[in-house]
Amino acid sequence: MAEIIRARNLVKRFDGFTAVDGIDFSVRRGECFGFLGPNGAGKTTTVRMISCVSPVTEGELAVASMDVRREPRRIKSILGVVPQEDNLDPDLSVRQNLAVYTRYFDMPRELANQRIEESLGLFQLVEKQHQPIWALSTGLKRRLTIARGLINQPRILVLDEPTTGLDPQARHLVWQKLRYLREQGVTMLLCTHYMEEAAHLCDRLVIMHQGRILVEGSPAELVEEYAGREVAEVHASGPQRERVLAQMASRPDLTVEEVEDILYIYARTADGRAQMADLILDSESVAYRQANLEDVFLRLTGRGLVE
Repeated sequence: MAEIIRARNLVKRFDGFTAVDGIDFSVRRGECFGFLGPNGAGKTTTVRMISCVSPVTEGELAVASMDVRREPRRIKSILGVVPQEDNLDPDLSVRQNLAVYTRYFDMPRELANQRIEESLGLFQLVEKQHQPIWALSTGLKRRLTIARGLINQPRILVLDEPTTGLDPQARHLVWQKLRYLREQGVTMLLCTHYMEEAAHLCDRLVIMHQGRILVEGSPAELVEEYAGREVAEVHASGPQRERVLAQMASRPDLTVEEVEDILYIYARTADGRAQMADLILDSESVAYRQANLEDVFLRLTGRGLVE
């Protein structure tokens, strides 16, 4: 697929602080591309540069073959933006919030009404269209915010933590709608802290840390490369812990990570569980599970809190 976003040696500084430090990436047309990372990693700053909200300090950044420095208005016209914070107008109804947004794109009244009806229907908001914003649940507000971001039928939809604060049912409904949009050819940029969300939606993603890109690939590729197939979480102490660690030296297909009183043992081969079970047969407590994107994230960025 042809690329629709291209960044080369992209840098963003704030008063001497480097928030984005010379990163390279490209986004293909029609894919969902994710930006993952702890707080302060630079992912939101990167997306703000793509959205022409924050100017580039150094490097190259093109959106749909347009330079963000030279053609910000044209770029904004093909973007839909779903911010993390709730910035709906509380004095207006659901429908009025969408109607106001159509004016930013200078839509004729008939086209605006058509787009509003489509958005209300897509996100199951028809019955709520005349309700004020203050009367909506958090889930309904998020659905409306995404619907608003689609009102101009954008070629690129920017999603910053789209399901923050939603219950599982509302989150899965949003995922369903976003998968549908991807099938319709909408390119999506997703910033999220939910590893499950990234695994569900992203075709490819990058994990950022301290302004740099650590890895790039599909969720499945990254899990296979950096975490393997299965994980054993072992609560072991004293002689039991020392015995497990000593035996790890003769098991090249297993790797271990020590986190306080837990050993995380990662297996890369099909018989990994059998190898792990042999190691920790008499463990005090062990849980087996499939390796996932959260394992990759924590192994690469660390398990300590980042402010």
